[in-house]
Amino acid sequence: MRVIDHVIAGTGGVTATARHGEVFDPNSGQVQARVPLGTTADLDRAVAAALAAQPGWAATNPQRRARVMFRFKELVEREMDALAHLLSSEHGKVIADSKGDIQRGLEVIEFACGIPHALKGEYTQGAGPGIDVYSMRQPLGIGAGITPFNFPGMIPMWMFGVAIACGNAFILKPSERDPSVPVRLAELMREAGAPEGILQVVHGDKEMVDAILDHPAISAVSFVGSSDIAHYVYRRGVEAGKRVQAMGGAKNHGIVMPDADLDQVVADLAGAAFGSAGERCMALPVVVPVGERTADALRAKLIPAIEALRVGVSTDADAHYGPVVNAAHKARVEAWIARGVEEGAELVVDGRGFSLQGHEQGFFIGPSLFDHVTATMESYREEIFGPVLQIVRAPDFETALRLPSEHQYGNGVAIFTRNGHAAREFAARVNVGMVGINVPIPVPVAYHSFGGWKRSAFGDVNQHGMEGVRFWTKVKTVTQRWPDGSALPTGSEDGGPSRVQDAFVIPTMG
Repeated sequence: MRVIDHVIAGTGGVTATARHGEVFDPNSGQVQARVPLGTTADLDRAVAAALAAQPGWAATNPQRRARVMFRFKELVEREMDALAHLLSSEHGKVIADSKGDIQRGLEVIEFACGIPHALKGEYTQGAGPGIDVYSMRQPLGIGAGITPFNFPGMIPMWMFGVAIACGNAFILKPSERDPSVPVRLAELMREAGAPEGILQVVHGDKEMVDAILDHPAISAVSFVGSSDIAHYVYRRGVEAGKRVQAMGGAKNHGIVMPDADLDQVVADLAGAAFGSAGERCMALPVVVPVGERTADALRAKLIPAIEALRVGVSTDADAHYGPVVNAAHKARVEAWIARGVEEGAELVVDGRGFSLQGHEQGFFIGPSLFDHVTATMESYREEIFGPVLQIVRAPDFETALRLPSEHQYGNGVAIFTRNGHAAREFAARVNVGMVGINVPIPVPVAYHSFGGWKRSAFGDVNQHGMEGVRFWTKVKTVTQRWPDGSALPTGSEDGGPSRVQDAFVIPTMG
């Protein structure tokens, strides 16, 4: 059976670890590969290679580092189809979603191509008599990323693109559920011209995570995953003296005002709630119609739209979404549906028990819709992370505003309205990190930054954009003074230029 090995500079062959994880094909339910669950010794090898490579990479001027990023972008674009099929074969999302996954990562790589401009420091001439002050941004050394299964292309590129462009070496620990795309990205980075040791991949579970958090040579860690683990990563990493950004879970709300275009809202919800089988931290699993009339009208339009969704294998071009990642996750989502029923919510559309002909062992779940969900229900308070949409009815704008503001998660939120005042008021007051106005999934473009509030993020610096540059660099500030002399040196005493201006003549080339 195929083994997906680490990518560690200067080594080859299969790791000698005795522990392996299984990589499934979610469409068939069959094991298709094994992945080594690495040890501290594996990480030590990667760190040693990173320590050897990073000083030279940091000394490479930013323009040349940017050229590597340009070349990497070209290589990923060249292999887009192959990468998307590889991603879908392990994750389960349809090919169109896999291409979107990779493309959103490439947008951060595009931002990283402009790193010479982003690394420019500040300068003050004449801060005091004869004194100038300037700052420079310098790399941290070795960074690490711990990434989730749901975006195996995008999230690694969010992290390593900016980190490497800033002059750091990077060690990636991807999800063991779908590790092949991160491995291929590391191979393409090497092909693009990055030295060996600058981007490496180590596989593993908690043992590898703890090794990364504890290793004294790793200066910074970026994490995306569930909130409980994000909190653990943040606390342990900070205690070890590292810089840490840890992005957690979400329960994003879509507020539907009475004046909203309901047809557009339903079209947006079909993709935002059910796309990628709901396995997105920026999915929209809660819709909050304001007023009973709005709620009833929205429900009437949602039911046929949901029933029309096509669930299929990842390669089905007509499918709206594919299977979830593995059997354990399927069982978890279906358990949350059962929990919602137990709590008294009305299950309007039940996606449990879905079976796709010819793929009966695949990890498929049909779309589900709940109505009359309340803020006291556990199924509302926790992240389901599957193709489940919950309707929470609100009598007025203030109630709708309080729901996402008081929720434990604060990743994203959206409001659907034609009223500019309502939208402006909502955006200003809602206690959530990313806001969409008639935009169901408000993931910022790559030159802005991504990050939620409350239990959706731990640490005070966001992902990518200039926030990413700040995270992966440290500022050095220089205060300089050149004492006044009685006269400028002429150089004539030792046969040098006889005039001051001659000392500054730039020789021609050739």
